[in-house]
Amino acid sequence: MDFGINLNFNIGQAPTHQAALREAMEEVDLAERMGLDTVWLGEMHFNPNRSVLSAPIVIASSIATRTRNLRVGMAVQVLPLIHPLRIAEEAATVDQISEGRFEFGVGRSGNVRAYDIMGIDYGESKERFQEALDIILLAWSGETFSYEGKYNTITNASISPLPYQDPHPKVRIAASSEDSFGRIGRLGYPIFLGLRTMDVEDLKTNLQEYKQEWRAAAHDGDGGDINVRVPMYIAPSEAEAIEEPKESIEAFFQRQRELFEYSRGRQGADLSAGRQARYERLVNSTYEDLLETRVVFGSPEQVIDRLHEFKEMLGVSGITAELNPGGFLPKEAVQRSLKLLTQEVMPAFK
Repeated sequence: MDFGINLNFNIGQAPTHQAALREAMEEVDLAERMGLDTVWLGEMHFNPNRSVLSAPIVIASSIATRTRNLRVGMAVQVLPLIHPLRIAEEAATVDQISEGRFEFGVGRSGNVRAYDIMGIDYGESKERFQEALDIILLAWSGETFSYEGKYNTITNASISPLPYQDPHPKVRIAASSEDSFGRIGRLGYPIFLGLRTMDVEDLKTNLQEYKQEWRAAAHDGDGGDINVRVPMYIAPSEAEAIEEPKESIEAFFQRQRELFEYSRGRQGADLSAGRQARYERLVNSTYEDLLETRVVFGSPEQVIDRLHEFKEMLGVSGITAELNPGGFLPKEAVQRSLKLLTQEVMPAFK
């Protein structure tokens, strides 16, 4: 099973943007030394008090040059917010620099506010996403091509460099609405999921459709390629693991509620009854509810047991730990958690 961490380059307790970047890169260096498999990068726009990760593909390139074994993945590149040929060129460049240690996670994001600020209609995001992905894959084929879409017109394009990996880096699609699971499985893409708006039971239910469609389309493997991002905190004792991240994780899920509320009723957002039910559960969740259904906090032994449950329940092939999603934990606590993850938890699954 692949083990990774999600880095949001939080500002948190860092006094400056320079300090935030430096602390995050220190965590990257520690991950390399500790033998972690993958570092995943989000895309965080217009949050100057929260994150400095507005240009993740640039950060991915930096990580590729300062490491030798660590893989770097996008989690995720928001395709509708930038020209697809530009993304194709930049992602292929990172794949070359890293010599194939790059994974291309993509999505359209549920952050409607970023679309509003950029003047892009979120109601167009699904179509823009699909056009962009089609163009990127055509660009990576190495052939000169033209494309006429609703949002993109391309004439005689041929990019360089081409990706290092043949035919291209693994493309992993994020899913956060019920209607996307089956489509992703049918198309044979690896899937990226998060315990944010969905809890573990939601994922279990929706992954059944992903796996069924994957098998029906006769793709390789029994049930697809599933990576789940989960808030995780590991401490020497259960009491420390439960108490220390409480304030930070409650702030994180409060932000999720606010993002959910901002997008309610917006064209392009999931308007299903299931989404409304998820929102209501999230609004009414206590800290104890979060511990039960949306996070993995505990001693190394408890985390191992919980991840075995995840593997059996969800069929995951990868776990991506969010060690500080709220951004308020001191770097020493985050680094301790990372060391426990790599030294005590990972060996149980390798």
